[in-house]
Amino acid sequence: MPGPEPQSGPHTMRCLEVWGGNQAVDNGVVMAGLDAWLYSRPFGDQSAGGDIHYVSSCAAGMLTRVLVADVSGHGHAVADAAVKLRGLMRRYVNFIDQSLFVQNLNTEFGAISSAGGFATAVVATYLAPTDELTVCNAGHPRPLWFRKRTGIWSLMEDLRPDGDRLANVPLGIAEPTCYDKTVVKLATGDVVVMYTDSIIEAAGPDGRAVGQEGLLQIARALDASDPAQLLHGLLEAVARHTGGAVSTDDVTLLILRPNGLKPRPSPLVHIKAMGHMMRAAAASLRPGGPPFPWPEDGVLAVLSAVLHRLNPRWGVAPRRGIRG
Repeated sequence: MPGPEPQSGPHTMRCLEVWGGNQAVDNGVVMAGLDAWLYSRPFGDQSAGGDIHYVSSCAAGMLTRVLVADVSGHGHAVADAAVKLRGLMRRYVNFIDQSLFVQNLNTEFGAISSAGGFATAVVATYLAPTDELTVCNAGHPRPLWFRKRTGIWSLMEDLRPDGDRLANVPLGIAEPTCYDKTVVKLATGDVVVMYTDSIIEAAGPDGRAVGQEGLLQIARALDASDPAQLLHGLLEAVARHTGGAVSTDDVTLLILRPNGLKPRPSPLVHIKAMGHMMRAAAASLRPGGPPFPWPEDGVLAVLSAVLHRLNPRWGVAPRRGIRG
């Protein structure tokens, strides 16, 4: 199956880094408490496509945020959207609560929607000290979730506290829009799979699309203990369903797995984190420099971004959803 060449080794995230874009990639990403595997292939093996993917790490390395977005079209409009999304990821890299990030994401895509375009996204924030994954879905396919304790695969449902489904509205449709969140407790060895709709829309010779339930059935037949093999196993199974290529569109698939490594930064690491923030502040003062990634809610959140033990006390969204 043609696609991006696997890179030589996994990418190790640095503090305050935003990694990704809309280019072809087939690589692993190593973060504090969380590992990830990413495959993205623009349609027709172009240099860049309409699928946008980003991963960011906060100043202390305790907070990881991932974004998978699907923007209709190609070329300048998508490239511009990728640049804007990178800026948003950097601006909110230290924000534990992703609400403002998602609201601004919705605003940025308002222009695309007004011009007749279309954009969906799934945003997830992983807090290493608590193993909580906060997921916000804007018109995007629901992630798959494998719970190692039970050995069960399921769709990660968007649920309100009263059990009603959340509205799954694409970006830029309504302004302002406050997207609700689903919070789940992950365990070591759990697997979360995020993907763009081209995978589930892939149709076989009979015209039947894979669908979310079909992808779930494919995952259940694969070994979840090796996410790198799982990623390519999913892609190969979808290609067999179609009798050829995975899709006639851009394809992106991201797998997350908590690794059980609980970072316990020393005072030196905390000092280095402060240094990262100071350098970011200096860079933001240069003409055309990136915005400074201010942590949320003033002094307490500044401490929260640097001293991970304060994170569960300040800035964490109210728990809702289900536990692993």
